Amino acid sequence: MKLLHLARVHLGAVAVLLALTLSACLLVAGLPRVTQAAFDAALREALLKAPAERVDLTTMMTTDSPGQDLTRAQSFDELEQDMRAVLPAPLDRLIAPAGTGTGHSGAKTYGTPISGTGGKQYLNLAWLSDQERRVTWVEGRAPGEPATTTWNNQELTLFEAGMAREAMSALGIKIGDTRVIGENNYAAVKVVGAFEAKDPADRYWSHNQDVINLQLNRPAGSLDEEVHATALISDQGLSKLSGRDRNLTYFWILPLRTQAATALDVPELLPAIKEFERRMKVADGMLPRQILRTGLPEMLGSFQARLATAQTVMYLVLGGLLLVALGVILLAVQLLADRMDTALGLMRARGGALRQLAGTGAGLVALAVVPAALAGYALSYLFPGPVLPLVHAGPLLVVVVAVAFAAARIAVAHRTPLNERRDDVATARPSAKRITLEVLVVGLALAGAYLLRTRGLTTDVRTEGQDPFLLLVPLALALAAGLITMRCYPYPLRLLVRLAARMRPAVPFLGLTRAARARSFSMLPVLILLPALGVSVFASVVSGGVGDTQRLASWQSVGAPATVTSRMELPAEAIERVRQVPGVTAVVPAQYASVQVGHTPERAELLAVDLRSWQGLLGGSPITLPTAGTAPSGIPAVVSPALAGRGTFEIGWNSRLKITETGVAPTLPGFFTEGKFIVVPFDVGQRPVVNTLIVGGTASAEALRAAVPDTIVRTQAAALADIQDDPLTGTVRTTLLVVTIALSAYALVAVIIALVIGAADRARALSFLRTLGLSDRQAQRLTVLEVMPMILVTALVGLALGLVLPAALGPGVDLSAYAGGLPVGDYELDLVTPTALAAGLTLVAVLGAYAHTAISRRRSLGAVLRVGDLS
Repeated sequence: MKLLHLARVHLGAVAVLLALTLSACLLVAGLPRVTQAAFDAALREALLKAPAERVDLTTMMTTDSPGQDLTRAQSFDELEQDMRAVLPAPLDRLIAPAGTGTGHSGAKTYGTPISGTGGKQYLNLAWLSDQERRVTWVEGRAPGEPATTTWNNQELTLFEAGMAREAMSALGIKIGDTRVIGENNYAAVKVVGAFEAKDPADRYWSHNQDVINLQLNRPAGSLDEEVHATALISDQGLSKLSGRDRNLTYFWILPLRTQAATALDVPELLPAIKEFERRMKVADGMLPRQILRTGLPEMLGSFQARLATAQTVMYLVLGGLLLVALGVILLAVQLLADRMDTALGLMRARGGALRQLAGTGAGLVALAVVPAALAGYALSYLFPGPVLPLVHAGPLLVVVVAVAFAAARIAVAHRTPLNERRDDVATARPSAKRITLEVLVVGLALAGAYLLRTRGLTTDVRTEGQDPFLLLVPLALALAAGLITMRCYPYPLRLLVRLAARMRPAVPFLGLTRAARARSFSMLPVLILLPALGVSVFASVVSGGVGDTQRLASWQSVGAPATVTSRMELPAEAIERVRQVPGVTAVVPAQYASVQVGHTPERAELLAVDLRSWQGLLGGSPITLPTAGTAPSGIPAVVSPALAGRGTFEIGWNSRLKITETGVAPTLPGFFTEGKFIVVPFDVGQRPVVNTLIVGGTASAEALRAAVPDTIVRTQAAALADIQDDPLTGTVRTTLLVVTIALSAYALVAVIIALVIGAADRARALSFLRTLGLSDRQAQRLTVLEVMPMILVTALVGLALGLVLPAALGPGVDLSAYAGGLPVGDYELDLVTPTALAAGLTLVAVLGAYAHTAISRRRSLGAVLRVGDLS
């Protein structure tokens, strides 16, 4: 039998199979690329947002003897080449070439006091390999060769240096001034120029903030601040720097090419960094006491934890999508095989071998799915992202499963010639082996869900990859739900059939009886609809839970629609300007301060605010504030758990105040999340110093900043946008939405195909009944009653499965990284998506029933019934 002739005869079924295969292969090959591209973008954005000093590899070495000193710039270049030579993969391709990006080398002194300042002012010297192209000399000139000078009868090396204007102003230095530095081995520094960074926003300056900015330090136990400044010296001045005279550090910055990093590199980068550090210690030509400093491992570890969660969600929903797509394709294969059943049966009756029949059916299916799979695979390259193994394996799996199913189904159906079956009249009882296997599957699924809830995962997902147990439990639960549905749904139908048998109309009895025995709604459609609905509801519930938790996290991070904080006191005029900002409905003044606890060095953070007024402007926000209550003596105060249990005690603020604990709060939204803190009433018996405003309403951050410049403005809307704009968060929510839509479409297609599969038997039955006087309206009602019970039961079970999955997988899927750090749980029931899915399936089934009835009405009885059927 020629395949092309068969394809023309069954063109409709072949076209359906081709379209389903094309869409499935496109999704299976395209979505992994898109998600992986989003993971890569998230990693690059995280690396770009972080300071360069955390991302780049910094090799440092301290020297304390002339033998270890590097006095020439060429020595730094030679050592950098040696370091780059021992870079392991994939670091060797991710490190930018020398002299590009933030890469450079240098030498710096540290902890060098200015003589005569009592250890309160420090002036360090620095040499940077590329300082000529990084700074602009705005006053004086660039430093030149060092010289000598005399101080206190000592001959000192005189370094020419340049400083940032801010540092010169803070230290009271002018162009031409000289300062003596050091504790024992003194040196003199003559400031000959002032410079500015050519691009202060360049990530390069993350490594050299001490060069362009003044550094303030308050030693432990001291009330005075130390002022540290750094001055630039020339290449000639480098030759006079020695670790014997002062604290001296050499460093080399190996910059990471963030745009070249991918999420697939993360598992290899962590061990590569350790291997690089080990190689530097044992390589020939390296200097002693070299250490590697970088925050990259911590950043990658944090990203890998968030990535593992995103991948878990992706695997769950994409795996469900693949299974559903395969199920719908198999349903289409079944439709095509049913259409060929008569022709294949005739071939078998005329002596055709079973191998020939199976080969013919498999060949026809391959004729449809192979070009469609190739087209879907080719179209997937239009999507951005790397080519993962799943991109190749997914379409291949679709083709193999479809062709193998076609061959197996035809071989089983035609194993004996002319073996006609009447599944609509009698159903075979399942064997004991089958029942035992089904009970085992259900038991294993329930046990897996229980173990996942009680003991969590078997592996650390961040370091060892995905746990197969986590990925198999949802599949087992879906399969168990399908088996239970298949075995249990006939029993309530039988009760309805008995009730319908007592009724006078025959349509309910006939429709429900056919529903209980309908061959079209076999196990395959159920196993398609269940995971489709279950995963869709799961994705909808998880997406809604993440969204609600994101909103809660944004409110907890700000504590109000907006807050305005200032280092200085906010005058009454500024407060009034805030009140006049469009959108502001209320303003609650507050004072933020650090206080002494008792008469000890212990300190705590304090917020003086009217909690009732604050709670009043929150409106319908998801956060609540603690209540202060009343105190018999002293000032009522809400304290953190670290200060709880002390009763009445004193604090040192602007004056000594006695406060009494009247409440304990673990956190205070917008201000305190941990540590020691105290919340007291705004009027505590002294003049309030307002430095914080809690603002209600919908005012924008830009308008508030314009009203009170030089303040820090935070808004709940901006905090929520920051959480939602994270690339990983957006990827998870977008993928959930796409998969929900795709699964919904596949569920509707499955219903349509199931209706078409049973169309011939249904038309034959309706034709018989039409000879007995069945009207068109009765035929429509009978068809609806036949197809609706299984759809409704499957929809309810799928809804229940989708609602159970988040709770069952809770310990294995930590979505807090996408919800502002708050755990995502207590998923609220959102009936919008489940209702829409159930309504869509019902509508399609009803329309299909009416369409089938209309088509059947146009066909003559002679076209359906054979001679002798009515005898």
